[in-house]
Amino acid sequence: MTEQEQPPPSGTSADTPRRSRRLLRSLRTFTSLSPLLRLLILTQLAFNIGFYAVLPFLAEHLGTAIGLAGWLVGLVLGLRTFSQQGLFVVGGALADRYGVRPVVLVGCVLRIAGFGWLGYADASWAVIGAVLLIGFAAALFSPAVESEVARQAVCREEAGDGPRTHVLALFTVAGQAGAFVGPLIGALLLAVDFRAVCLAGAGVFVLVLAGHAWLLPQHIPGRVRAKGRGGLRSLVRNGRFLALCGAYGAYLLAYNQLYLILPAEVERAAGSQAPLAWLFALSSLLVVTAQLPVTRWAADRLDLRRCMAAGLLLIAAGFAVVALARPVGWTGTAGLLPAAGYVVLLTLGQMLVAPAARAWVPDFADPDRLGLYTGAMSSVSGLIVLAGSAATGSLLDSGLPPAVPWLVLAAIPAAAVVLLPRRPVPTGAAEAGGAAGAAGPPARSAPDAVEDRAT
Repeated sequence: MTEQEQPPPSGTSADTPRRSRRLLRSLRTFTSLSPLLRLLILTQLAFNIGFYAVLPFLAEHLGTAIGLAGWLVGLVLGLRTFSQQGLFVVGGALADRYGVRPVVLVGCVLRIAGFGWLGYADASWAVIGAVLLIGFAAALFSPAVESEVARQAVCREEAGDGPRTHVLALFTVAGQAGAFVGPLIGALLLAVDFRAVCLAGAGVFVLVLAGHAWLLPQHIPGRVRAKGRGGLRSLVRNGRFLALCGAYGAYLLAYNQLYLILPAEVERAAGSQAPLAWLFALSSLLVVTAQLPVTRWAADRLDLRRCMAAGLLLIAAGFAVVALARPVGWTGTAGLLPAAGYVVLLTLGQMLVAPAARAWVPDFADPDRLGLYTGAMSSVSGLIVLAGSAATGSLLDSGLPPAVPWLVLAAIPAAAVVLLPRRPVPTGAAEAGGAAGAAGPPARSAPDAVEDRAT
């Protein structure tokens, strides 16, 4: 090795910090994407900024400013979730039939109207109408955007420009960054009033609407619009895809415990829920800073099935950490350490599962039904979370030893590993008779098959 080829001594000015190198790699990856992919990833950032500027403050506004009863506040929040997550399959099917642009634009218009209505709503019927509109808006634009990002990521991979999971990791980071920035903006505007928060959220979507009306193409090259019916029938007969939905639903159920079982554990250990905000911030910070390095590491070593399996096992380990520590009954700072370990392991598992699941959907769907399948995965998973959350709540109230609920929740993602399809299905297999019955040699996974040339 010549003198010029030797690495500079650590600590010198020529020693590039690891964090700076990661940032530069991420920026190079982003700038190497097509203009359409960059637009869609920035769209996810804007969506979450506008949404999370309002959502964290909704329950308190309904209970204190409007004076709704607690059960009605819960009903309103549940209706918002159902109108969004439960109807993703509708938005995905509409995107397949009419294209991404009109569905996204209509969804933005409905979100603007919903936020504006919510800002002025002072009766229960008006609040319910506004939140249903807000939720249905997301059920339109989110599956349209997510399915097109997945399709473009596959096209990019097939062109030899890097694994699809790298693109979907950027998409995840953009969404998490928006979820981090949005509440900060909302908290500042809440000093004025909740109406100002809602109008600011609507303003973000006005900008998104204008940007997409100008930049989003009417017809995206290579996208085939669905014709006729039969897509739903094919979907429900696709056993491999439904198995993927089941495993993804187990992940979402586990992730939902951040809002159900974790607050109870934090209050037990600390005497209040004040540390909860720090744990949420820790989760968001981990995703924003570590998602891309984790995805690159996984892309070099794991196929999509192994990536999801590893993520689910990490999530199971997070629940197990608290289950093992719970009988000791630690309180104070020491009592919060198991909860922090749970959050870290859950977040690491999320970073493996979420991009891999989105990247895997195109391998099970007909090319003209990708929106339907993308939306269906969210809808089916949402139903699993709805049923599982009710069961978890009953488990917490059952009077069982305190470690038991955590052990049961650890078993769910661990058992979900068995649901994962055994072999990746080649893209387009559905055209040859359906992904559920695809035969032949297993396809090489995206990470193993393609070198990442973007970096």
